[in-house]
Amino acid sequence: MIAIIKYNAGNISSVQNALIRLGYQSIITDNVNEILDADKIILPGVGEASSAMRHLKEKGLDQAILRATQPVLGICLGLQLMCDFTEEGNTKCLSIFNTQVKKFPPKDKVPHMGWNNFSEVKGELFKNAKGDVYYVHSYYAEVSKETVATCNYIQPFSSAMQKNNFYATQFHPEKSADVGEQILKNFCTL
Repeated sequence: MIAIIKYNAGNISSVQNALIRLGYQSIITDNVNEILDADKIILPGVGEASSAMRHLKEKGLDQAILRATQPVLGICLGLQLMCDFTEEGNTKCLSIFNTQVKKFPPKDKVPHMGWNNFSEVKGELFKNAKGDVYYVHSYYAEVSKETVATCNYIQPFSSAMQKNNFYATQFHPEKSADVGEQILKNFCTL
């Protein structure tokens, strides 16, 4: 069973529908025990970082994520919340990935929205996954030692990150057609 964390962020149904298409069972939950008992955990996200982080803390979900030993996948805002800090709302985050999240300059090019690539790929999350993926974000994680794929929009940024059992994509695999489905499948079979 895959636990999709419910934490006051959007896009949860899209993630669950993508898993259903791939034949995987999932539950949308904010119950810490259900999350920690799951085989895999997904931290989806479309939303605002400070309110999302506040909700995670109020429910004890931040600590559940940090205690997880099974594979965890952060998507979009989920990736950003796994970093040390984001400029969005000047928010301290989970500090899984040792990097900062910053706002793209200049304002007339934000958000980065639509199909774009990823490159400099490392790791099992990208096995047999080639092509463009779907992005929609105004903030980006700086490239760091945990970066396993990059994209260049205005400047290079972390398209995907990985550290131990924690994986994350800035793009939306659930909205990225065949390439995204392959990445989700790779995560589900870790």
